[in-house]
Amino acid sequence: MKIEMKEGSVYGPQLMGAHLIRGKFVREGSEFLQSFNSANHEDLLGEFPVAGESQIQQAVSAAQDAFEKWKKTPAPIRGSFIGRLSQILEREKEPLARIITREIGKPLKESLGEVQEAIDTAQFFQSEGRRLYGQTVPSELPDKELMTYRRPLGVCLMITASNFPFAVPSWKIIPALLTGNSVIWKPSQDAPATALSFALCFLEAGFPDGVINLLFGDGKTGEALMSFVEKSKIHKVSFTGSSAVGRKIGEVCGRALQTPSLELGGKNPLILDESADLQKAVPTSIVSCFGTAGQRCTSTGNIIVHEKIYDRFEKAFLEAIRNIKIGNPLLHPEALYGPLFAERYLQTFLDHLNWGEKEGAKRLTGKGRITKDEMSPHFVGENPDQGWFVEPTLWAAVRPSMRLFQEEIFGPTVNLVKAKSFEEALSFANDHAYGLSSAIFTQNPLHMLRFKEGIEAGMSSINNSTTGAEAHLPFGGTKASGNGTRESGIWVLDSYTRWHAVNVDLASGLQLAQMDVDYGRAGEKQDFSDWVKV
Repeated sequence: MKIEMKEGSVYGPQLMGAHLIRGKFVREGSEFLQSFNSANHEDLLGEFPVAGESQIQQAVSAAQDAFEKWKKTPAPIRGSFIGRLSQILEREKEPLARIITREIGKPLKESLGEVQEAIDTAQFFQSEGRRLYGQTVPSELPDKELMTYRRPLGVCLMITASNFPFAVPSWKIIPALLTGNSVIWKPSQDAPATALSFALCFLEAGFPDGVINLLFGDGKTGEALMSFVEKSKIHKVSFTGSSAVGRKIGEVCGRALQTPSLELGGKNPLILDESADLQKAVPTSIVSCFGTAGQRCTSTGNIIVHEKIYDRFEKAFLEAIRNIKIGNPLLHPEALYGPLFAERYLQTFLDHLNWGEKEGAKRLTGKGRITKDEMSPHFVGENPDQGWFVEPTLWAAVRPSMRLFQEEIFGPTVNLVKAKSFEEALSFANDHAYGLSSAIFTQNPLHMLRFKEGIEAGMSSINNSTTGAEAHLPFGGTKASGNGTRESGIWVLDSYTRWHAVNVDLASGLQLAQMDVDYGRAGEKQDFSDWVKV
């Protein structure tokens, strides 16, 4: 089964995209969305149908039917499917990475890392197929056994974002399938070609028809799919995206008495105390702030620096920013970052340059969009007009009361905040609505301890970046960054299973817990009769 292709550009062919429903490609729909190379808008990757009511109903029915059979497949066998998937991903690692880079414009090194993250996830969960443990529990009654089992939930809806179009879906889809669920995946409208390439890997791995279904579309498609949550046809929603949309999804799932997995935004703090090693902190902060053009939910938003080292750090950080290269990653591998993924992110980024200055913050560097008419020394290449390229931006004189400090801005921008003490820095780090990632640079063991204990975040690094994740560690946030659920590692199993308690009574007669139990005697009997007035 192959996808139809047309002659494209020097970057690759054009795809005639199609939904994947019940193991077959379905190119139905009255509307189509186009996917362009983020770094060169003249390069069309393909056209993809927008799922309508008919395609959504087909996918839901396919997932429901497949679930009934897939949940009965022994977990170690389901793990073997995941194992085959990991082998395919390893074999196709570089071509898959090039599709990611072509579509969303992140450097090839990052795209290779993203595919590797999916490989790591598959390898980890392959073995978890032999470790979906329940427990045996001692009973308080004789001749009775108690035990627990993990059971799958049913049809799972995955709605994913554009910034990690390969890795994040792997965090959701792989454990959901391993635990016996079926999947409907609605990827970002900015990365349909990447999603289709991943779906083809699942097909080659031999997953049964309907176990994984892929539907393309935009926000309206997501809303239409959510209506099936309230109809109890979709039993779990896992979403990565903005906090605003996450709240809406949470409302729908709440009415259906479901618990969604919400991985949302962040305004991630990075603290530098007076003992921080600047030789390590400066280059780490560059990647933490500007990697993927700042389009990560874990990108550093506020660098909080002790006043004793503030001037030295600002000078060194500005110098490092001046050395940043920006360009088309497929043509210029030396580029630290490429374009913004979509025009809507460009407008938000440009808007913040205006209101940031109105608030009284000082823009130390960053002139906005790079064009032929407004060329930048950072840009490598000939024609920046082909993509949404922007300069790295650094703000100073920022305080926690400002919008710059409080709001997530999806782009290469960061704030410098001066703190008088470690205690004040930690207070600043918690003084916003988000709680996803965090970091501190310090040589002080006591500050390490107090940071770990006091920071309000789901993830923390010491002497490292706010960005980065590993397949066997829980990923997720608190406050406006999530609802307490986690991706990755053994912790994600709780998101895609329900606990089933079973008791087996082998006694010859009726036994009643808490009533027919001899708890023994200890000491003199107490008389409580005068406590009760009849």
